[in-house]
Amino acid sequence: MNSGIGQQNSDRPLVAVVGPTGSGKSELALSIAERFKGEIVNCDSLQVYRHFDIGTAKLPEPARRGIPHHLIDVADPDESFTAGEYMRRGRLALEEITTRRCLPIVVGGTGFYLRALLDGLFPGPVRNDALRTRLNEHEQRRPGSLYRLLCRMDPVSAEKIHSHDIHKLIRALEVCLTLKKPLSKAYTEARDSLKGYRVLKVALDPARQALYERLDRRCAKMFEAGLVEEVRKILSLGYPPSIKPLESHGYRQALQVLRGELDLAQALFYACRNTRRYAKRQWTWFRQERNVEWFSGFGDEPAVQAMVLARVEQFLSESAQGFLKAKN
Repeated sequence: MNSGIGQQNSDRPLVAVVGPTGSGKSELALSIAERFKGEIVNCDSLQVYRHFDIGTAKLPEPARRGIPHHLIDVADPDESFTAGEYMRRGRLALEEITTRRCLPIVVGGTGFYLRALLDGLFPGPVRNDALRTRLNEHEQRRPGSLYRLLCRMDPVSAEKIHSHDIHKLIRALEVCLTLKKPLSKAYTEARDSLKGYRVLKVALDPARQALYERLDRRCAKMFEAGLVEEVRKILSLGYPPSIKPLESHGYRQALQVLRGELDLAQALFYACRNTRRYAKRQWTWFRQERNVEWFSGFGDEPAVQAMVLARVEQFLSESAQGFLKAKN
């Protein structure tokens, strides 16, 4: 059964599929798109970059089943792609999809991007390069000092930022020091939230040990599929090893192999460990997200797909304008 999506601006439906990495979000999203005439909007902060394919588990074109995908391969590896840019492009994609009378399905595990898309961003201060330089130099002299400082100034934000993510730590401290208030408080102030959509947030919640085992197998397959060679190719294109996407789990370890800092066995060990930790942080983030409906299991399991498809059908039929128009 396929469905057409109405045009009314006040009540257009949008489905978001979220959850930890490796939980089967892409497969579930494809099933929803096939059933309800949907198009997919990527919500993964690494899949926006060209050339980063293996380590991001990016679906190759043949695996997309002819379903349009948006915001994949839209930025060069050395390009600054912010949450604000994602919000701008993402909302344009939503408008285009609904104009075609299709269902937009936002899919991915980057919670901050999803929040920017739906809730907007707070009007933060402009970039202060001098302050950023001082903070970076302070971190170089005393590793870990920025995270400890943020824990004192804004413990709420510190819980959501990894202690090694220097870029996010510097931005959070820049906001705190410039506005003289915590980032977490500033973020709750006036924002440009998405208008004209009803949103169903579906989250996948597989058993933790089962997910960790699946992630370990996926990491191993990435290295077997040529993750190190992918990094070598990216560098050969002229991009420096300091670009932000190469700091992510898997890619960082592959770069260390090329530098001779790790052997393949060590790289796989650290990539698996860091990916599991990332999945745990994603769980924590989405548990704190409002109005999320959780489904136990993986998104490629038939029973889970059946439950989610039934919920999406109910969601579409609940619309006051009656968006669900079955076409047998």
